[in-house]
Amino acid sequence: MTFAIVFVIILGIAALIGTMLIAGKGDANYREKTKRNSINLTVIYTVVILLSLIAVGIYIWKYA
Repeated sequence: MTFAIVFVIILGIAALIGTMLIAGKGDANYREKTKRNSINLTVIYTVVILLSLIAVGIYIWKYA
């Protein structure tokens, strides 16, 4: 169980870093246009990670 939790956290962080690296490449005009999209993706990742941690906490609290 601990391995699965650690694996999910590492996978989420790797996905976030990969997205930021990909979003950071490109020419200046593209970068300006995609700034809003990068912010949106960051917010989405933050919300999903927080909800996932809450869900895991509830699961552990109820079933462990």
